[in-house]
Amino acid sequence: MSRIAAVHGVLAPHRHEQREITDLMARTCLPEGADRSLLDRFHRSARVRTRHTVLPLSAYAELDGFGKANDAFVTGASELGAEAVEGALRAAGIAPGQVDLLLCTSVTGIAAPSVDALLAGRLGLRPDVKRVPVFGLGCVAGAAGLGRLHDYLRGWPDHVAVLLSVELCSLTFQRADPSPANLIASGLFGDGAAAAVCCGSERRPVPPGPTIVAARSRLYPGTERALGWDVTDSGFRIVLDPVVPELVREHLADDVDRFLGDHDLKRHDITAWVCHPGGPRVLEAVAEALDLPDGALDLTWRSLAEVGNLSSASVLHVLRDTLAEQRPEPGTPGLLLAIGPGLCCELVLLRW
Repeated sequence: MSRIAAVHGVLAPHRHEQREITDLMARTCLPEGADRSLLDRFHRSARVRTRHTVLPLSAYAELDGFGKANDAFVTGASELGAEAVEGALRAAGIAPGQVDLLLCTSVTGIAAPSVDALLAGRLGLRPDVKRVPVFGLGCVAGAAGLGRLHDYLRGWPDHVAVLLSVELCSLTFQRADPSPANLIASGLFGDGAAAAVCCGSERRPVPPGPTIVAARSRLYPGTERALGWDVTDSGFRIVLDPVVPELVREHLADDVDRFLGDHDLKRHDITAWVCHPGGPRVLEAVAEALDLPDGALDLTWRSLAEVGNLSSASVLHVLRDTLAEQRPEPGTPGLLLAIGPGLCCELVLLRW
């Protein structure tokens, strides 16, 4: 089993009340003089109070094309990514030169050289560090990234692997697009990053922190248009089908039960649920499908309210808060889960 030595989350520098972003979207997404009641309703129902953006709100009017938005992504992702990795390594007590693998995931911008390559020298990583940039997993990538680090560390049990998730969702909001999907997304997503440091089972000294017991991936065939991006001249245009919560209700319980059953566990054995805050309807569907006790997702709901959905970084922020505040009983099992484009689910079994 691999061990999570530290998790560190960071947020973009500009913090706003939800109403400030709603007003910005009304000015940029809706035709002049249009009724904004639907936008206001969508943003209220997101149950988000505050969010962070990588740019001041006044700067978004200048992002009149994909190129400018992506330039802002490369700059912002490098800054937040460095802060997240440095904080995680410091918390783990591990020097940058000891890192053997850096897996970097984002779905809100592209870079070549990739963000991990741009950060390697800045962070002091070795020139021979292994790098895996990942694009396209979306919200599920925080959970999937931990699973892939675990897979790697099973083969290299004396190594150190780092997962970096950096998502600048505000740079993907579409101007002059009053579609329900864009209006919903503009009320839900925020900007942030997170990094997790993981060590193999033979790494010494053994760091404190939970172990990763196993991970499982699940694709739902025929759901490719339920969630994702359409890549257009103006950038990433969100695909968001209202059927997503129903797909969660249809599939999640069986997937979780089979996964836990393979480890002689049942849902009632789980002492902490670490769930990606995909949005109110998705969270309600997760709680109903798994018949979770009251309060099981409180930290996830709080994260949604305080910073919005940070795409792949969100579940790592919730994991950090679980470790710091909930402090599950040592030796008991936990489950980390996320839903993302594909449509897919990623499950990570933890032992606290």
